[in-house]
Parts: sequence; C-alpha cells; structure tokens
Amino acid sequence: MSSTDKLIDKLHSGDYRTLAQSITMVENELPGSEELLLSLQTNNHVPVIGITGPPGAGKSTLVNALLKKLVKGDKKIAVLSVDPSSPFNYGALLGDRIRMSEFYLNPNVYIRSLASRGSLGGLNGKIIEVLDVLRSCPFDFIVVETVGVGQSEVEIAGLADTTIVVMVPEGGDEVQTMKAGVMEIADIFVVNKGDRDNADEFVKNLNYLAHSKAGGWEIPVIKCVATAGLGIDELITQISRHAHSMSQSVDKHAQLITEKAFQLIQQKRMGDISKNLLKHRLEEEKSKPSFNLYRFIKEFY
Repeated sequence: MSSTDKLIDKLHSGDYRTLAQSITMVENELPGSEELLLSLQTNNHVPVIGITGPPGAGKSTLVNALLKKLVKGDKKIAVLSVDPSSPFNYGALLGDRIRMSEFYLNPNVYIRSLASRGSLGGLNGKIIEVLDVLRSCPFDFIVVETVGVGQSEVEIAGLADTTIVVMVPEGGDEVQTMKAGVMEIADIFVVNKGDRDNADEFVKNLNYLAHSKAGGWEIPVIKCVATAGLGIDELITQISRHAHSMSQSVDKHAQLITEKAFQLIQQKRMGDISKNLLKHRLEEEKSKPSFNLYRFIKEFY
C-alpha cells in the first residue's frame, strides 16, 4: 500500500493527526499533496455551512453555540476559521481555537484556523482543497467562519451549501450598503445579540429585505442571543430545512461545482506567476519613461 493510500485510509477512519497533516500538505503545496488530492474520495453529502457577516457580529460566539447543540446530538463537526493574515509571515492572527477552547479536546470536534493569506474574498486560497480533505473524513457538518471583511466575502456563497449572514441590531444603517453584496448571498439571516434595543424592529426590517431564492426557498430571519444559546435550536432546524431543500436542487449543486472548478483552473493557470518576482520586475520597469502597465501584463496572457 502506498503512502498516499495509507493517508486516505486514515482520513476515512477520522484520524485527526492525519487530517492535520493532510491539510498542511495541501495548504502549502508540499510534496505528495497533488497525489493526495487526486486520490480523495469525498462525501459531497456533508453540508458545508458558511458563516459570514461584519466584524463584531459575534460569528465565533455563534459557532461556539452551534457546536454545543450539535455535539449534544452526537454529531461530528469540523470548523474552519479563516483568520486575517499577518503581513509578515502570512500566519493566522486570531486563532479561533483559543476562543473555542472548551472543544479543543472533544473527539467529535475538529477545529482548524487558516490564514486568509491576502485572498481578496477573505478566504484562504486553498480552501476548496481543504474542504475536500475534510469531506473525506466522517463529519456530519463542516462549518466555515470567515474573517468578515465586507462585500468581497461573497465568494463564500460559491463554496458553502448554506450561507448564514450574521448581523446585530445596531447594523441597521449598514443594511442598504451591504444589500448589493453580502446581503444577497444569505440563505439564512441571524440577528445576534437579539436582547439589545431595537432588535425586534431590525428583524422586521430585515424580513422586508429577505427574498425568495431559487427553488422557492424563503430566507428566514432568526433572532439569537448566542452567548445564552437562545435561538440556536431554531437555527439548526432551518439549516436542516435548507440542506433538504438543497438536496432537491440540481441547479444549485451545478453552480457550486462549476464555481469550484473555475477557481481551481484559475489557480493552476496562475501557478507559474510569482508575486515576488513580479514585484522585482515592476521595480525595474516602472521607472522607465516608456513603462505601460497594460503592455507589461500582456506578456503573461
């Protein structure tokens, strides 16, 4: 049996050490990573839940509350927390494993922090591959918590089966500015910190903006107090309802897999272009009187 086959067998058995090793291999394109990806047998029926929204909305607290409920139901969950990158070493700055410390040793929970590494959409450039590695393990749910950088974060909609947009009652003034971006991707809205003033009014206003999506899915707006676990049962019910709705939607699955394929092809075509070498070339060229950026990039077409 080859070393790749051994890795695959251990992934299928749910070995967390092998899972961590495999994610590191894939994320950093280490030797053996391509063979691993080509050999993966992913379970595409494992729902991927994307959780996004503005900073300070309580996304990590909501994930924590979800974990408490799901673990009590004897579910196995993987959590990917995509953190902002350090500008110096591209490592994750926040480290959500600290914030979810009560689950650190729980055998039913696997938590991994990934650095966004400058990705414009707020996700990690290797997140598609990492998700497929996770889907080759026996998880019931995969949760992806994003960094919350704003409208560019709509790329989560191309990866997650269910996208949850988390907001707070004070976000009323942001709704119109977000409407054309993050607001459009929601399968479920969560108004967190629902015990604050104006929460009910904000929920009502958000309901006016919520619209039907493909397949007749009516977007629910759920009021939660994640720190107290309030509203989490209803959220889990709506996640299950949406997963069932998704299973009936061939078009949605086709869109998801097309988006993933497009991103992977794009990565491969750009694979021979080094940003550092590009920077050095531009430092040399930009001082020339005849420099034109568009002529410069044409050689890379």
